[in-house]
Amino acid sequence: MTKRSRTFLMFVRRAASALVAAVLVVAGFWSSWGTAQHVVLAKGRDHGTLTVASCAHDVCTGPFSPVGDSAAHARVTIPESVAAERGDHLPVVLKPGTTQAVRTGLAGFLYAWLPLAGALLLASLLVAGGLRMPRTAWAVGLLGAATMAWTFIAL
Repeated sequence: MTKRSRTFLMFVRRAASALVAAVLVVAGFWSSWGTAQHVVLAKGRDHGTLTVASCAHDVCTGPFSPVGDSAAHARVTIPESVAAERGDHLPVVLKPGTTQAVRTGLAGFLYAWLPLAGALLLASLLVAGGLRMPRTAWAVGLLGAATMAWTFIAL
């Protein structure tokens, strides 16, 4: 194999690794943004407290007590995977025009960005192996792992 062939193959390998890593991170961001937008851009939304009454079929329900001028709701739903148990009082924000709640505060913020953290963790492997950038890979991987760990601690 000639030097030009090796150089070209190295370029193709790095370009492919960079492209797949970028797609992973963008997909993680996009997946997170569906929930995170309600936590990050919460101004003008209905804020309040959800008292968990029951959990079934991966969804917890309960009454919503508003903060401020929002309207009270007798039944609001939240995904069960947010570590909620019966009787818990969770700070939430309602998705506009629905009775679906999203947890707020530090726990809700971190939980919303969990898909991005997983994508960063996966992308770090490509950065290390395909791009041969070990320090950057460690930084990306540790950021993803730390976000995941703090999310489960906060919940």
